[in-house]
Amino acid sequence: MTAGKTAEQQRGRPFRPGQSGNPNGRPSGSRSKVLVALDALAEGEVEEIARAMIIKAKGGDAIAARAIFDRVWPPRKGARIQFDLPEVNKAEDLPGALAVVNRQVADGEISPDEAAVVVGLLEAQRKAIETNDLAARIAALEGRQAKK
Repeated sequence: MTAGKTAEQQRGRPFRPGQSGNPNGRPSGSRSKVLVALDALAEGEVEEIARAMIIKAKGGDAIAARAIFDRVWPPRKGARIQFDLPEVNKAEDLPGALAVVNRQVADGEISPDEAAVVVGLLEAQRKAIETNDLAARIAALEGRQAKK
């Protein structure tokens, strides 16, 4: 077999579909060589590095303080908020509720991001109200058709 023939055979897909060069793949829980090397370099010095970062943070280094706080206290997601919202039972109530949310954003009582979440919930409620109304109307129409 010539070198040209070998190249033609391997061109495109060298492995059958669904099979890689290593069918078993990387063992579960194994770590990359880079992480293993970094751990080996830092072994025994982690406490010293942490102390140095804390000392810098206490000395007013904002970057060191942020690095520590990001690790110890990650940003909160999904914090609870309290705000006023009128009861929404029918589609006609939604414009008033949206106006209240907009007013609270304008007054600084809730953030625009929080308002976006609330508006999304109101939109879901609108869809539920409309779906319920449509189902009731269809049932009434079918009832009338059945009587005829």
